[in-house]
Formats: sequence, C-alpha cells, structure tokens
Amino acid sequence: MVETLESIISFIVVFGALVFFHELGHLLLAKRAGILCREFAIGFGPKVFSFKKNETVYTIRLLPLGGFVRMAGEDPETIELKRGQVVGLLLDESGQVEKIVLNHKDDYPNIRVVEVEEADLEHGMYVTGYTDGERFERFTVKEPAFFVVDRQEIQIAPYHRQFAAKTLGQRTMTILAGPLANFLLSLVVFIIIGLLQGYPVDKPVIGELTPEGAARAAGLKQGDEVIAINGERMETWTEIVNTIRAHPGEPLQFQIERNGKKRSVTVTPEAKTVQGETIGLIGVYQPMEKSVLGSIKQGLVETYYWTREIVTGLGQLITGQFQLDMLSGPVGIAVSTGKVAESGIYYLMKWGAILSINLGIVNLLPLPALDGGRLLFFAIEAVRGKPVDRQKEGMVHFIGFALLMLLMLVVTWNDIQKFFL
Repeated sequence: MVETLESIISFIVVFGALVFFHELGHLLLAKRAGILCREFAIGFGPKVFSFKKNETVYTIRLLPLGGFVRMAGEDPETIELKRGQVVGLLLDESGQVEKIVLNHKDDYPNIRVVEVEEADLEHGMYVTGYTDGERFERFTVKEPAFFVVDRQEIQIAPYHRQFAAKTLGQRTMTILAGPLANFLLSLVVFIIIGLLQGYPVDKPVIGELTPEGAARAAGLKQGDEVIAINGERMETWTEIVNTIRAHPGEPLQFQIERNGKKRSVTVTPEAKTVQGETIGLIGVYQPMEKSVLGSIKQGLVETYYWTREIVTGLGQLITGQFQLDMLSGPVGIAVSTGKVAESGIYYLMKWGAILSINLGIVNLLPLPALDGGRLLFFAIEAVRGKPVDRQKEGMVHFIGFALLMLLMLVVTWNDIQKFFL
C-alpha cells in the first residue's frame, strides 16, 4: 500500500512538472504575443484548486492526464450580445463601459439598463441601445472590460487580443514553445544531475566500487589510475571494461598508480551470463567528474542521445517493428516511475528528463489535436497564403482528439492487464 502511494505521488510530481513546463512554454509566448490567456490548467476535469493573477486563472484539475492554456479566439467566444437583449452597463468616471452585466442586475445600484440595438466587442468596441425604453445611446467599451454572468467576471477579448489575430510567426512560436520547453527542461535536468552527481568520463580510473565486488576484495580503491592490465596499456575506461569483460574467471594483473606510487594488484573477474553471453565483472563503476562546462556538454549529449532513441522507436512503431501492446499509457508510466523512484532521486530526475523529451517529440507529431497537427495547418496556411477554415480545422482536431482518447483507453487497458491482472 505504501509503495503504491509512493508510485502515485512520484508519477503526479514528475508528470505534473512535465505538463507544467510544456504549458508554461505556450503561456509565455502567448502573453508575449499579446494574446489573452483565460486559463492555465494542469489536468482535466473538475477544478481542485484555482487562483487568478492578472488576466489568467491558474487551475489544478482532478485528472492528471495533461493540461492546456485556454487562449481567447481559439474557441468561439461563448458570450454574444444580441439585438433586443437587456443588459446592465457599469460605467467608469469617463463614461466608458467597464462591465456588462447579463443577470443579477439588482446587485448594482448604479447600473445603466440598456436594450441592445447593436454591439461590436471585437473591432469597434461599442454597444448601442435604448435606455429608459426610448433614449438611444452609444457606449464605448474600454479595455479591459468584463462580462458579469452569475456574478462571475469573464474578460472581453477584442480581436487584437485573440489567437487568430496574430501573425503566422507569432502563432507558430506560441504552439511550438510547448514542445521546445520540454526539450529545454530535459537539458536543464541533465545539467543539474551533472553538477550534483557528476558525469561519466572515459578515463582509465577506478570509479565507485560495489561492496562485495572482486575489485574491492582484491584491494583496488576509487581513484586508482589503471596504467595497464596484463601488460597491455589502458588509455580509456572503455578499454578497461572490454578487457575485463573478455576474461571471466581469469586472473588479471592490474598495474595501477595510487598517490603517486605504482603497484600491482591481481583481480579475478566474476563470470556472469548476460543475454546468453558470459562476461567478466569486478564491481566497479565508471569514473565521474564535476564541472560546469562538462555538465553542460553532458546535458547536450544526453538530450541528443535520448531524442535520437525516441525518434528511432517511433519510426519502428510506424514501420511495424514495434508492437502496439508494447506502448505504455499513464498507468504504465506511473508503475515505471514508482520503480525508478526506488533507485534514488538522480534516477528519478533522469527518468523525468527522458519522459520530457518523449512528451516534446510526441506533441510534434503531425497528428490532429497535437501541437504538431496545429503546426501542420500553419504550414498549409503558409503555402496557401490564407488560413484553413476554422470550422473545418476544428472538426479535424475534434476527430483526432477522439481517436487519441480511444488509443489512450486501449493502451491503459493493456497496462492494467500487464501489471495488475
């Protein structure tokens, strides 16, 4: 029970962090472009916690399956003033409209009740109508202004604050920023691991020793420089590993240097069968170093390596070399995260960085409802010189989202069968 709880907590923390930084990328670029961001959400479903800062409501929702940034103009504005509709207008000192109250008008003693004749809240920013049943007036709507519905304020989004009003470049960078944030997060995490734990180097030096390995029993110590094995000079850690692996159960004569003094140590590698091959092991880890520049270099190498591996895996999936039942969904990731967490914080950090790269790559796939699908429509717009009809694009994304949810259900069922049945 305790282990299950730890697995769930580890999954929520890791996956929540990945989603947070992904959506933060969208949010920062959207705000930079001047887009009104109504909500920044982690999770889906009912709200568990929320607060508002400036124009944006920040929420945590019940189901930890993703997140979103709700930008004005991405969906049709839900409130529209129609001719003949009776609303209340709250005016500022200059006579401009601050709030348009749709119900519970009695809450506001100084309200101006208007029967709407015409309203343009995107371009002209005005409302015209009749007050006192007969006097025709025109009211200018200020920025920002709000609808008040059931005592809740909803900010009005003029067209220039909407997603669709921005240039193709601004919209592209806003969508692309999410996956890029995941790659950046991975790079930073790998760099932090290098700074705190160190990074492996290919030098002929003994690293950390296991408690019961042959190396410790023979008298080798961490930091010993290996000059030669059986008279063959060692230049790198890779050469040491290959020599040890090739001589299972055979005594090896190590010529080492320790504290400026040379000495000879005999070590007999333990024979162990791995994937049908018998190899030699002496219980020594690769040497580690710590430096800022080295950590940055290692972070770049790790990020590139795992990006290449994940892209290769996706290619195998597309070509049929990788079976669908080998995929993992939230349940499988949660189980794996719990197991990794048992190995220590650095392993969990590395696992999170790998998942972040995976999230970034998957979101770049040109599939409907994913960031890559939206970028594909932007590419079509760039070629055509005009955007695709919003209703048609919306329908494609809706169908794509439904298919992704179906895939998620299939993968989740596979995970449940794999781990619990």
